[in-house]
Amino acid sequence: MRVQFNLFIIFCLFTACKNVDSIEKADMILVNGTIMTMDRDHPNVQSVAIKDGIFLATGKDDAMIKKYLGDSTKVIDLNGRFAMPGLIEGHGHFISMGHGLSQLNLLHTHSWEEIVDSVRQRVTKLKPGTWIFGRGWHQEKWDHLPLNTYFGYPDHRDLSAVSPDNPVLLLHASGHALFANKKAMEIAGISRETPDPEGGVILRFEEGSPIGVFEENAMSSIRQSFNHFIQSKSDSEKNETFIRAMERASSNCLKWGITSFQDAGTTPEELELLSKYSDHLGVRLNVMLLGLPHELRRYLNKNRLKDFDEMLSCRAIKAYLDGALGSYGAWMLASYSDKPEYFGQNTTPIDTLESLAKIAAKNHLQFCVHAIGDRANREVLDLIQRMRDNSSLYPDHRWRIEHAQHIDTADIPRFAQLGVIASMQPIHCTSDAPFVIKRLDSTRAALSAYPWRALLDHKARMAIGTDVPVEEINPFVNMYAALTRKRRDNGMSLFPEQAMTRDEILHGYTIWNAYAAREEDLKGSISPGKYADIIILSKNLQKCKTEEIPNTRLIYSILGGKVVYASKKN
Repeated sequence: MRVQFNLFIIFCLFTACKNVDSIEKADMILVNGTIMTMDRDHPNVQSVAIKDGIFLATGKDDAMIKKYLGDSTKVIDLNGRFAMPGLIEGHGHFISMGHGLSQLNLLHTHSWEEIVDSVRQRVTKLKPGTWIFGRGWHQEKWDHLPLNTYFGYPDHRDLSAVSPDNPVLLLHASGHALFANKKAMEIAGISRETPDPEGGVILRFEEGSPIGVFEENAMSSIRQSFNHFIQSKSDSEKNETFIRAMERASSNCLKWGITSFQDAGTTPEELELLSKYSDHLGVRLNVMLLGLPHELRRYLNKNRLKDFDEMLSCRAIKAYLDGALGSYGAWMLASYSDKPEYFGQNTTPIDTLESLAKIAAKNHLQFCVHAIGDRANREVLDLIQRMRDNSSLYPDHRWRIEHAQHIDTADIPRFAQLGVIASMQPIHCTSDAPFVIKRLDSTRAALSAYPWRALLDHKARMAIGTDVPVEEINPFVNMYAALTRKRRDNGMSLFPEQAMTRDEILHGYTIWNAYAAREEDLKGSISPGKYADIIILSKNLQKCKTEEIPNTRLIYSILGGKVVYASKKN
């Protein structure tokens, strides 16, 4: 049934309100809907009034909103459609997503041969010397491995053969490992003699030369060479590329009902560009500042982090403590089951992490730490405990652990006790399911892997995201993963007893995520006085069958009282 303007309703409302001209008139009214507000006082309503980009009022029936109707009010009849607050992406990488939409997307590749062929095709379109960048491959998700593998990875030779004159950088789906061809390694000066950096590993053939795979901090030399290529472009080219990435990322968000986005790692240089070109943002962006202690001190001495405008804010600092489970980078208390005597990577020394925490506390900022392994999670909790005991934290700090994927049972209650928000990505659970038990063994994984139910039962606060572009931004597939912990391709489930409820995931994508960024007074619910960000969907997410959720479509995305996305299939 097509969502449309209903002239009969307009006429009825206008006639009924002729005696209430003194009441403030709305710019837009939505009527005849099934609206989930996330507002405790009025959780379900039928109509909403909007004025100057802000929710003006809600009504249990259409008659309650009639007094806000004016001559120029736009009325949208929802025809019973389900509406809810605009979704908030709780953890993703905004600019990386924007860049990735124009680069090689390897998320759905099923073999090394398919990846090599993708690079071969890209080479035919580029001049020699131009870098090829791609992201999303994961060796554990391929249908088969090549005949010759090293540490579970192929080597660079097939890739180098199809791209002898174009350096290639292919980022692992997790973002914590990369593949480089021979040309890229030559440009970066990588050879048999290159030592492993602290917190990183260069995988090698038996004779010592690199196979082309770089884990954690070992990626930096390849990435620096790629960045040098990017920086060699003119300022106008770089700025245009950045703006296009902003616009592509915004459009991708809005077609999925994402009206706000929490970016998990923005450098000071990127923040300056975002501020300069914020008029190209199509969603509300809240960023976490990323950098070394001396870089952040220098930046914060000159700049006070703030809300730049209604579309851009920065209130947090981000740090990385370990890597990802898939690339053996998660820092674990016990060694990997399929890699004995190996415990993962501590990518940021604890004393550096503590310096960053103190900078955050001094500047009244949130501190958001990437921690995936159970050892990494414990180290962050211990640090927060020490700082709290020393009275260094200011009230209501709302510090976050980003991912919090594997947590020792003794540490689960500490999240609520310390007021730490677990910022989790449900889709990682089902995406990683094929190798979690291999890495950890079944007993250990059952107790510690993605323990959402245990955290919530211990009253921990949670935030929900996808980690896009590590995964796709599709919120409805993410919701399905949270509710079922089941893969859609083969039905494989991973400890479904730890699943979330439907009400929890809907609150997680809205008011919980707003709270996790200290924005609950601005967004996250359809409440008078908050930003008028609302979406209309093809499915009633409160009542539809679980199996129908991934097929949900956007009808409208409304941001600040303006329709910013309208489906062609209303």
